Amino acid sequence: MFSRHIQPLRRAVARVAVMVLACVSLAGASATLLLEEPYGKLGFFTATGHAAVYLSGVCADTPLVLRPCAPGETGVVVSRYDGVGGYDWIAVPLTGYLYSVDRPEDVPLFADAKMVNFLRDRYRRAHLEDVAPDRKNGEPPGGNWYELVGASYDRTIYGFEIETTPEQDEALIQKLNSSPNESHFHLVSNNCADFAKDIINFYYPKAMHRSLIADVGITTPKQMAKRLVKFNQRHPKIGYSRLVIAQVPGSMPRSSAVHGVVESFLKSKKYFVPSAVASPIFAGCVFAVYVGTGTGHFQPARNAMVLSPGNEPEPPLGSEDRRAYQRQLQNLLAGSYPVTSGWTVDKAWSRLQARARTDLDDQGRPILQLPLAGRIVRIGASADNVLNGSAPPQLTRELLEARLQSELRRKSPPAISESEVSRDWKLLQQALGDGESGLTAVSTARAESISQNRP
Repeated sequence: MFSRHIQPLRRAVARVAVMVLACVSLAGASATLLLEEPYGKLGFFTATGHAAVYLSGVCADTPLVLRPCAPGETGVVVSRYDGVGGYDWIAVPLTGYLYSVDRPEDVPLFADAKMVNFLRDRYRRAHLEDVAPDRKNGEPPGGNWYELVGASYDRTIYGFEIETTPEQDEALIQKLNSSPNESHFHLVSNNCADFAKDIINFYYPKAMHRSLIADVGITTPKQMAKRLVKFNQRHPKIGYSRLVIAQVPGSMPRSSAVHGVVESFLKSKKYFVPSAVASPIFAGCVFAVYVGTGTGHFQPARNAMVLSPGNEPEPPLGSEDRRAYQRQLQNLLAGSYPVTSGWTVDKAWSRLQARARTDLDDQGRPILQLPLAGRIVRIGASADNVLNGSAPPQLTRELLEARLQSELRRKSPPAISESEVSRDWKLLQQALGDGESGLTAVSTARAESISQNRP
């Protein structure tokens, strides 16, 4: 049922492409501008998203003290957020910044808000107590510290990577370590994109600057990415690559496309329609600026390699392969759930997972503890332990089905890889091989209800 029919030559070419592009992408030190999609309720400025910088050759003794990386270390993300201990910048290891875990194999397969909050707070207590300590009552602090960990649960992220040298890294380390790390955040004049711009310009002076027209003088993440692409076009000998990091599948709201200031205004009916009614000339000028600056034509995912947890960058899953996987999943779900054809399996799983408690197994990997018929069953929540829990096989199967349905449903950007989807299919095959219990998310809820109503 799950056999893949892809020509051997095509697979060989893909493997060669992965090897070559991965070597180009991650060989040596580099600085990567991270362009992060916005999420949540979008206002005039929040639709511009967030910017940070990943430095592959720079690591940290603490979130506030940088040092050169030792062999085998993967670098840190440095970023500016308002309301984090009064500091201007914080450094967090890449895996922690993206997923709130220390090891790629611990990234959950399907994340909801409770699980994300659990992982973020656990990571904060282990690594960020100096900048975001507990409140007096032992509860997590307020502020924006949560933005520093688990970014990929909230949004899709694009990376624009440019090569650096150890000497440049050392100079930046000395500069940041010796300068006062005090917040002077200002949304208009000293925001996250300004910080990212200053870091990239430290490596390559005047590589990036704000746009007085497209963004009315405000530094925006999208404009910085666009400038870095143009810088590479003018300096093709400097190593450069583009990456995309998918938002983790789950019930967390999906992020949306990143915009510039004028673009945000134009595409927001809340702001643009009233202004067009009040002053058609003004609205026409806004549209002319949008078209003239070409902001809408910039596609962050264009030619981007997919970076997934624990893997080297690789090409995105092709549209033909995606459709093949979708058909196989549709056939499986239609046979297992004839009434609904299975197209709500991810929603059913979300409701079930909402009743579970997130915890860790003996090796520190996330698990779900679910009350079921008077007992607690343990469901492995990561690819590394999903087949090792005490839950009925059908629940493990539904978790994997929900994961696949969520990741294959994405249409844009193309942010999933062949290796990641193939791994999930293999896990599902193994779960199917464990037998059929006839227990589904719906029947689980019914069984739990019966158990609770017993005298």
